[in-house]
Amino acid sequence: MSAEHNHALPNTQNEKVLWIAFALTTTFLIAEALAGFILNSLALLSDAAHMFTDSAALGIALAAVRIAKKPADQYRTYGYHRFEILAATFNALLLFGVAIYILYEAWQRFQSPVAVQSVGMMVVASLGLVINFTSIRLLSAGKDSSLNLKGAYLEVWSDLVGSVGVIVGGIVIYFTGWAWVDTIVAVGIGLWVLPRTWILLKESLNLLLEGVPLGIDIEEVEKEILSQKGVVSLHDLHLWAITSGKNSLTAHILMDGTVESTTLINAIQSSLSDKFAITHTTLQCETKLCDQAEKCVFIDGSNTLQQHSHNH
Repeated sequence: MSAEHNHALPNTQNEKVLWIAFALTTTFLIAEALAGFILNSLALLSDAAHMFTDSAALGIALAAVRIAKKPADQYRTYGYHRFEILAATFNALLLFGVAIYILYEAWQRFQSPVAVQSVGMMVVASLGLVINFTSIRLLSAGKDSSLNLKGAYLEVWSDLVGSVGVIVGGIVIYFTGWAWVDTIVAVGIGLWVLPRTWILLKESLNLLLEGVPLGIDIEEVEKEILSQKGVVSLHDLHLWAITSGKNSLTAHILMDGTVESTTLINAIQSSLSDKFAITHTTLQCETKLCDQAEKCVFIDGSNTLQQHSHNH
C-alpha cells in the first residue's frame, strides 16, 4: 500500500490588527446601543445589532488564531480549528434572534410612533462610520491571505451600509419630522442582516456535517485526479473541511503501473493544492480494483503485497 499525506500549516494572522479593530468595534457597539435607548432610535439599535456581527466576526477570527496554535493531541487529532465553526454557528443563531426582535419592535413602533432625536442619531451614526472606515483600513492588508480576516473585513464593510442608512434617516427626520423614517431604516437594516446570517449558518452547518466545501465542485476534483498520467480510476473519494480554508481529501487511486506511486501521489497533491486549495490529502494507490464491501489483496507500486478494507 502506498499512502502519503501532507498537512497544511495554519495561517498566521496579524493579531495586533485584529485586536485594534475588535476593541474599536466593540467599544462603539456598546456606545451605539446605549445611544439608541437614550435617543429612542430603533435605527441606532438595529445598526448596533448589525455592528454586533462585526464584533463577533472579529472575535471569532481572534479566537481561531489563538486556539489554532494549540497542538493536536491524542483526543483532538485535528487540533482545535473546528472551534471557529462552532462559534460561527452560535453567532448565526444569536443574530437570528436579534434580527427578529428588531423587526418585532419595528412593528410595534409603526402602531405607536415615538419621538426621535435626529441630531444625536446622526452624530452617533457618523462616529460609527469613522470606526468602520478605520477598521476596514486595518483589515484590508491581510484580507487576501486569510479567510478569517476576509470574513471580518466583509462584515465591517457591509456595516457601512447600516451607518449610512442611519445618517440618511436622521437627515430626513430633521428636515421633515417624519419619525416613522427611523422605523423604516431599522427594518431595512434588519432585513439586511437576515440573509447574511442565513448564509453564515448554512456554511457553518455544512462544515459541521463534513459536507463538500462551498466553492469546490467534487466532479471537477475527480476529473482532475483522473487526468493525471498513470491513473485508471478512483473510488472511496471523500472531501470535507476542518474549518474555513482547511480542506481535506482522501481517495483510493487505481493505477496502471506506468508511473511510480510516490511520483503519482506528489503530482495529484500538487495539482489539488494549486487548483482547489485542498492542502491536506491522503491517497492510497492500488493496482487491483477491489470489492468495496470486502477486503482485498493487491500489489502496490513498490511490488509489496498489502491488504486493506473499504468497510467504514
